[in-house]
Amino acid sequence: MSERGALRVRLDRLVREVVKFGAVGGAGLLVNLLVFNLVRHTTTLPVVRASILATVVAIAFNYVGFRYFTYRDRDKSRRTKELTLFLLFSVVGLVIENGVLYTATYGFGWDSPLQSNVFKFLGIGIATLFRFWSYRTWVFRAQPAAAAVGLPEESFLERDPQRPRPHRVRG
Repeated sequence: MSERGALRVRLDRLVREVVKFGAVGGAGLLVNLLVFNLVRHTTTLPVVRASILATVVAIAFNYVGFRYFTYRDRDKSRRTKELTLFLLFSVVGLVIENGVLYTATYGFGWDSPLQSNVFKFLGIGIATLFRFWSYRTWVFRAQPAAAAVGLPEESFLERDPQRPRPHRVRG
């Protein structure tokens, strides 16, 4: 495969990954904001505590979506390590997300429902950039076999079983 063709395959794979990540993340965003507003308007919990609760629910929702949709083709042999890293990076994302809301609420006194939702959304956006990088780099790692032969994950894992596989000459 030419260098240009290999670059195109990698770019196409990255675009598909970003779209899948965005689909799960978008659904997680809706879960997060729904739980946040439900808790905020039906309980007496302070804003940031309601936000933390909503973030935890969204983290659980997102793990299922990422593992079984976005990164279903990735290495599953290290599930305990994967879940530990996922939770670690999710907690960092939780701190980023809720740190923005905390600063707006208690640092600037911006506490109206609209302001809370705007800063919750902003915090989610900033934390999402961190999460995307950390999940794809550390948590949902590429299959060792695909990486070892230098093939894109999809071509290695989703190959048509009816199509003959090329033979590698060992030398």
